[in-house]
Amino acid sequence: MKGKRILIADDHFAIRIGIQHLLKLEFSDAEFGEATNGREIFQMLDSAPWDVLILDINLPGRNGFEILKQLREEKRGVPVLVFSMHREELVAIRALKAGASGYMSKDAAGIELPRAVHQLLAGRKYITLPVAELMASQLQNPSAQAPHELLSDREYQTLLLIASGKSISQIAEELSLGVSTVSTYRVRILDKMGMKNNAELTHYAIDRGLV
Repeated sequence: MKGKRILIADDHFAIRIGIQHLLKLEFSDAEFGEATNGREIFQMLDSAPWDVLILDINLPGRNGFEILKQLREEKRGVPVLVFSMHREELVAIRALKAGASGYMSKDAAGIELPRAVHQLLAGRKYITLPVAELMASQLQNPSAQAPHELLSDREYQTLLLIASGKSISQIAEELSLGVSTVSTYRVRILDKMGMKNNAELTHYAIDRGLV
């Protein structure tokens, strides 16, 4: 498959290079572009057409969910493969609902990454069997929402970081947000989930396999 243009959005240099290495074995004539944040993504999209966008959820500043929503609102049309450190059952459905064409955990790369890109280039979705089963389960019983599913995308991202043991200041730095903003997210999370402190959030996240 010749002449394809693949844009890779991840704030870690080693990840961007690793993705290119994996894909060059399958797409030898592909042209690759790189972005490290939301602003650079839209600059690249404005500068030239791209056939696929590989997007990390945990970008600094605006996260991947917010970028997906803007892409959908602006009808950009580029298929997006979300490529994240989180297990697929944790955020895949959120990503698909936000407009992604597929989701892959970074742990599942290798031969699966080229296969996923092929799927998107062919105009199809890339959905693994576990994600398909989870989607079917939610369709069959939509009222059985877990407390964390009530959170906004940014709140959910903050929950995962809190549960992974990061402090408010560390989360603020990682997300390029103010400490007061992250503290507000934390208050909202506690309120929506009916919990009192970080320990309860962490216990919940561990018990549900979110971290």
